[in-house]
Amino acid sequence: MAYNPSPETKKILDEAMATLQSVPYEVTARWLFYRLVQGGFFPNKKSYKSKFLPMLSKARKNFYGGWTPETLADDTRQALKRGGGYRDETDFIESIIDDAVCILNKHQHQKNYCELWFEAKAMKSQFEYYTSHITLRPFGGDPSINYKWEIAKDLEWAASYYGLPVVILYFGDLDPKGLTIPENAIKDIRKWCTADFDFYRAGLNPGDEHRYNIQENPDRPGTFQWEALDDSTAKELITSTIKKFLDVDLFKKTVEEQKLITHRVQAKLTAALL
Repeated sequence: MAYNPSPETKKILDEAMATLQSVPYEVTARWLFYRLVQGGFFPNKKSYKSKFLPMLSKARKNFYGGWTPETLADDTRQALKRGGGYRDETDFIESIIDDAVCILNKHQHQKNYCELWFEAKAMKSQFEYYTSHITLRPFGGDPSINYKWEIAKDLEWAASYYGLPVVILYFGDLDPKGLTIPENAIKDIRKWCTADFDFYRAGLNPGDEHRYNIQENPDRPGTFQWEALDDSTAKELITSTIKKFLDVDLFKKTVEEQKLITHRVQAKLTAALL
């Protein structure tokens, strides 16, 4: 029997699909839900598990209105795929040639080494899509001691390897917790990191709620979440901040250089091995 949702459910699913199709990257169910909350389709976050997820699950399992099981991203689970391999010696040699890809240091022509940290794990796809060649670190709340230690050691390595000033750009929610998460993390990271680095909170900052006309979090009036930003505004905030510290054209120049090197090396390996 074909899935036939109620008019109210159909309206929500259609709006959710339109919202999903309005962005060029994969999104999670949680991000989609918060966009619908901003649009007034749900009163608060309590509806996420009780109403939205069951509704979405039925639509995806029944391939309703363009929904499929693979429509949304899942950042929490990853398969462990094993048992594969090469067919024979020729297949192995061809893979060596194909895998001989030159990866150049993308920061070698830059004036800074930058990392981009963000609070909302659900928006990983958004930050991936609008940035390139920059290390991304999702927080998703207060980071663990191990995570902060790893960051401190990574920044030490980056400062030594790149030989550039280290700059951290942070994006998070505008609420008491969202403001203290990076502050608390930075205290420990600075204690454990022997390298100097600059930290900039790019947004959301006080006043951004008016500047970008952000809707309040319905569960906590007076607070504002990163997910409440429309995609075009989020893109502008991310890319404009990055351009203050990095030259994107220099990234493109380095990519072209590595393509030329890769082509030359693969040609030499083909002549030598096949």
